[in-house]
Amino acid sequence: MKHYSVLLDETINNLNIKENGVYVDATMGYAGHSQKILKELKDGFLFAFDADKTAINYSLEKLSSISDNFQIFHSNFVHMKEILKQNNIDKVDGIIFDLGFSSPQVDEKNRGFSFMQNATLDMRMNQDSKISAKDIVNNYTKEELTKIFFTYGEEKMSKVIAQKIITYRQNKLITDTLELVEIIKNAVGASYFYKNHPERKIFQALRIEVNDELNVLEKVLPDAISLLNENGRICVITFHSLEDKIVKKIFKKYSEVDEVVKGLPDIPQNYKPLIKLINKKPILPSDKEINENSRSKSAKLRVVERL
Repeated sequence: MKHYSVLLDETINNLNIKENGVYVDATMGYAGHSQKILKELKDGFLFAFDADKTAINYSLEKLSSISDNFQIFHSNFVHMKEILKQNNIDKVDGIIFDLGFSSPQVDEKNRGFSFMQNATLDMRMNQDSKISAKDIVNNYTKEELTKIFFTYGEEKMSKVIAQKIITYRQNKLITDTLELVEIIKNAVGASYFYKNHPERKIFQALRIEVNDELNVLEKVLPDAISLLNENGRICVITFHSLEDKIVKKIFKKYSEVDEVVKGLPDIPQNYKPLIKLINKKPILPSDKEINENSRSKSAKLRVVERL
């Protein structure tokens, strides 16, 4: 199974791993980052989270061959703080978020993530989740579809595509990926379709909606900051502008003095910044990495440290 962990060395280097530290891989996937962390731990421990059972089964085997100093939770990372608390962990030394989805997820035909091969419209990271992409395209109103296509996909023809979906599904349920691609193509016309590839944006928007990706990110980052020990670090790899915007905004908020007390000679402790930015600008993949793995092209790494 071929999977590339994007910005792997850059992320591990920025995590500043201590051999007796406690670390969290919030998005374990196929354990690229987790394996590297585990290899650096002597008396330390790794907690890993993933919503995807297939990824967990694969990674369990990989990590077990390195050491026993880890535990995997089948859960979305949004529950990280409460699950760690249940396991008597209040503080950790580092947390990684890799917000891309694994190559095997895209390539595994029956998961329905890809617009390039036919499969049931699914796109659930957690196969136990109730709502799939098929439910969304067949049940959302025109207004709801337009909103998610425009907000999460940043597609300017969102309304036209939403209308075409509504018209099509009056006669037949939309069940397959390539069926949806054809609907998108018919909605926008061949010329626009081949020039702008709206299917990429619509599939991205559906995936974000199915997995509630942006809301859980906004919710989990403050939790992650509160979990860090002094000098502990968070590394976040994003893959599109909406994710990066959220990460940048939250890191900015927690790394600045509260507006209420700005300018005071003696700032009370609870108004001081909790973190400092390690890199003002995001770390980007090298040309070499982009050549080896084109999916890394849009990746950005942001790093913060707990004060």
